[in-house]
Amino acid sequence: MPLIVTAGALLVGFAMLYLGLAFFSVDRKGQAASRQNLRRGHDPEETAARPETGLLVRIGRRLTPEAYVRRLDKLISLAGRPTSMPLDGLLAVKPALGLAGAVLGFLFGLDPHPVMKIMGLAVFVAAYFIPDLLLISNGQKRQQELQLELPNTLDQMLISVEAGLGFEGAVSRAGENGRGPLAQELIRTLQDMQVGRSRRDAYTALAQRTNVPELRSFVQAVVQADAYGIAISQVLRVQAKVMRVKRRQRAEEKAMKLPVKILFPLLFFIFPVLFIAILGPAVINAIATFSGQ
Repeated sequence: MPLIVTAGALLVGFAMLYLGLAFFSVDRKGQAASRQNLRRGHDPEETAARPETGLLVRIGRRLTPEAYVRRLDKLISLAGRPTSMPLDGLLAVKPALGLAGAVLGFLFGLDPHPVMKIMGLAVFVAAYFIPDLLLISNGQKRQQELQLELPNTLDQMLISVEAGLGFEGAVSRAGENGRGPLAQELIRTLQDMQVGRSRRDAYTALAQRTNVPELRSFVQAVVQADAYGIAISQVLRVQAKVMRVKRRQRAEEKAMKLPVKILFPLLFFIFPVLFIAILGPAVINAIATFSGQ
């Protein structure tokens, strides 16, 4: 019994000593700074000063389905998250546009003609989905710029790696020297790794933020090279060669589509003018000749 009591007392004493050390060794200044950083942006006065957290945003979130909100966020991500089109701003603007379109549609619908009623419905739908169309257009333009910049960026990264830089150093050099959306995405990927994300997660997030098949293929090759220990210079060499071939194939494809695209303007706009200019005087002379007989 005395041994058990002694062991229990020692355990309680060690526990109290540990609690005391933990209590007195806490970095209270660091904790206060961390709490202040965590509360930043959630202060009621600061939150009330933000227009995106107002009544319209709450109404927009309640009226918009969650799946549609995720789709809007994906479109914003593909468009590069422009500062003029934040998610909360879109959720606030879309109901207002829908309401304005509904009013205009109601005014069109007062006309008994069926065409005016259909036009009123079309105005309401177009007004509500105008931000979506703008996001899709900006996203497609940005993805095309990414696709055009990728081969040259891979060539630059390959030269940097073969010159002795590490892979992250080559990516940083390409991001600093670039001026387009691909350079921005590379810098953001490096920032993700600097804050603690693994290379696999950072490059997977890069693939999810874009919609370019060539860039997704490059990301997959980099992730596999990191997993299996393949030399990154070899991966870059192969990927740069593939991107150059695909760029040439896209140029050849566009050149082959060009005659088909020119055909309809040629038939409907150029040939009639040529026929009028060439055959017009002959027709006028023929009419004058036959009318004189």
